[in-house]
Parts: sequence; structure tokens; C-alpha cells
Amino acid sequence: MRKIPDNIKFAVASAAYQIEGAWNAADKSPSIWDTFCQKPGAIMDGTNGEDTCKSYEYYKRDIEMIKFLGVSVYRFSISWPRLLPDGFANKISKEGTEYYNNLINGLIENGIEPVATMYHWDLPQKLQDLGGWANPDIAVWFEDYARVLYELFGDRVKTWITLNEPKQFAVFGYGMSRFAPALNMGGIAEYLVAKNLLLAHARAWHLYDKEFRSTQKGVCGITIATDYREGETDSPDDVIAGKEAMDFEVGLYSHPIFSTAGGFPESVIRLVGQKSAKQGYPRSRLPELSTKEIKFIKGTSDFYGFNHYSTKFFTRNTYKQGMFPVPSYDDDLDAVFSIKDYKPAAVIHSTAIPWGMRKALKWVKDNCNDPEIMIFENGFGDLGGTDDVDRISYLTRYIDAMLDAIEVDKCNITVYTVWSLMDNFEWCSGLSIKFGIFETDYEDEERKRRPKCSAFWFRHLVATRTLDPGYKALREDLTF
Repeated sequence: MRKIPDNIKFAVASAAYQIEGAWNAADKSPSIWDTFCQKPGAIMDGTNGEDTCKSYEYYKRDIEMIKFLGVSVYRFSISWPRLLPDGFANKISKEGTEYYNNLINGLIENGIEPVATMYHWDLPQKLQDLGGWANPDIAVWFEDYARVLYELFGDRVKTWITLNEPKQFAVFGYGMSRFAPALNMGGIAEYLVAKNLLLAHARAWHLYDKEFRSTQKGVCGITIATDYREGETDSPDDVIAGKEAMDFEVGLYSHPIFSTAGGFPESVIRLVGQKSAKQGYPRSRLPELSTKEIKFIKGTSDFYGFNHYSTKFFTRNTYKQGMFPVPSYDDDLDAVFSIKDYKPAAVIHSTAIPWGMRKALKWVKDNCNDPEIMIFENGFGDLGGTDDVDRISYLTRYIDAMLDAIEVDKCNITVYTVWSLMDNFEWCSGLSIKFGIFETDYEDEERKRRPKCSAFWFRHLVATRTLDPGYKALREDLTF
């Protein structure tokens, strides 16, 4: 049994497109995910996010569920096309504003702190038609959007997340066709997006810092997917491959913001530059950051938003030319990964390797100037069911690893968040994959929710502030 430090806030999380539904309610315009879901074969089970959990209509039930758990923080995201139907700040939706005001006010009235993510992947399709995140002007469009958010909600929202998991929407959406907008322009588009999103984030942070922080008294930062990467063996080549995998998957986005030097990681610059030259490009496919841009981006986060699910192991011993498209992000790294002999979860990227989270937290401490770390996603995906003992086992072991990071490694962790509040639309996997601690009944017109065993387990953890490996959660028949 281990006590949870008093300064740790417990939270649950969601994202707008995954839970809101009401894809065309009022004057909301389509997002890139609305468009993507219409493509045959884009979503594994053929579903979409048009209705999903219907939280736009039943948000009060969401608040009741959060209150039932006893957590003090709810992380949610704001839908850019719901608030700004044209994508630009010329038109602010009255209905969209009312919805988020009602949600924020309802949370506060129930003693729950709202943490708002500005961008959790649902870009207005109208902006994608102009190039989306590959268009440098998006940095200005995003700053305008951030200003609207601060002015509308910043009197009550005191923790802002600019972007959620930049690698995932840059690489999977622009470099591949796995996520919206499915450009599949590997080795080029994801690097253009990396530069543009860093500048967009920095603009939003500087705006808050200069014009809103003194009156609103909040904080603003970015959230980065920080799954751990290390060598498949302890051979020197594998050790280097693991370190460079961390640079590609995490450092490409964290290093410009959190490191003392700023700019992209040296290994990424070198590897992409070498590959680009061999492939006949007149210059590196990785855009340069000017001295002015490096200075502008550096230091623009008040905390490190940390999402973590699992670990992968990299080697160059079995890598062969042609294994990946050329050019591509994967080919640039020159390595392949495995999960070794760990038992794969139904959702492989949530395979339980808990010590990897401790190492990832230590990596952030050592490579990002020992920032305040807010864990905003940690969760387990399965195929469903309310007696989710595997999820409880996963969360128990990962929280145990977090406590080691706090007590032994002296990582400055202040928030722990379970992903997710309820089963929802799990991106390209659709409704078939479940991460929720509440079950969503998709056959019910009102999308009734029922707490799983993990919800009762988490409620007990929050109430006792004690990690008890022997505690057996019993599920009660409750419906929200």
C-alpha cells in the first residue's frame, strides 16, 4: 500500500470529437474528422463521431459521473469548428459559446476544476481546405482562436492546453493516412506541420503571457505523447536507436520548447538531412528554425503535459531498406520496433509495461529542464465489458511506477489523469475499442452510461488517496 502525495490532483479526460456528437448542431461546421469518417474503410468498424456519446446534449450526466468519482479536475477539449464555424475569428457561434459556458460553469458549481484543450485534432474542414497545419498561416489563425477562448472562458479556465499530441496528428494525419486529414505525404508534410504547430503553440502562449496572465492568473502549456522508447538490447547500436527514437517521437516537439538550447534535436536534424541528401533533395526535408523562431518558441510552456500508454523497443539490426515508404518519418529513423515478449493488449499501444512510464517521466525531468509534469492521459484499451480487471491491473501498476518517479527520481508531478471518462469514438478504431471507466450504451438513444469496476476502483483510490494492490472493486448496478 502506498500513499498518494497530497499535491497530486486526480482527473479524468475526454475530447470533443470523441464524445460530443451533434456534429451538425446549430451552426457548427464540419471538422476534418467529419470528412475523414465519410471515406469508405477509413474507420475500422465503419462508425463515426456524428452521435457517439451525445455529450453535447447530455453534458450534465458527464458532470454527475465526474462528481461520482470524486476527482477534482476534468480535462476536456473545445471544438474549433463548433465555436468558430468559419474557422476564423470573424464569427463566434452563440450556441457553441453557450454549450462550453454551461459545461464550464457546471463543473465549477460542482467543485471540479476545468482544464481546457484548445486543439484535440478536430480542425475545421474550411481551414484544411487552405492547407491546414501545413499552411504557415495557421499559426496566426490559431492565435486568433486562442484569443477568442481566453476572452470567452479565461475568467474561469485556469489551465490551458494548446495542442494535444502533436506527433499523432502531424505524422498519422499528414505523413500517413491513418488519421484525418489523411494526406499521406510522408517525410515532408509531417515536418512542415511540426514547425507550424510549434509556432502556433508559441503564439498562443505569448498571447496569454502578455495580455491575459496578469488578470486571469492561469497557466498555459502543451501536451505531448511521451511513450517510452529504448533499445531492444543493450548493444551500443540499439541504445543509440532507442535514444534517437525518443528524439523523433518526443524530442521533435519537446526540445524546441523545453530544452536550454532550443531548436530541433541534433539527431533528427542529422538523420533527416543525411537521408534527404541521399534521396536527391536539394535541402533537408526538415524545415529550418531561424534564430528568431528558436528564441520565440523556447520556454513557451508553463508545464509539461504528459500522455503515456506504453513502451516500444528499437533496433537497427533487422532494419532493411524498403521496409517503409521513402521518404517517410519511419524510414528517416532507420530502425524497427517490437514490444519484445510483453503480452500485447487488445490495443497494442496500451500494452502494460509500467516501468516505461517511470523512465519516460525521468526522461522529461532530465531533458526538459525538470518541469512541472501534469499527466493528462494514462489508460488501457480493451474490447469492452464492465468487469475490467485488466484495466485495474494496468492502472495500479502505472500509478505505482508514477510514485517511484516521484519518490526516487524526484519528478515534479502534480496531476494524474485517467483516460478516459467513458467509452467513446476511438479515432480510426471507431466505437470498437474501449478506454472508458464508464461503459457507454451505444444502442440506447440517450447513450446511458454505467460505471465499470475500474470506476469504483478509481473512486476508492481518490477517496483514500492510497494505492492498495489488494483492494477488490465490486461493481454496483448504477446508470447515468
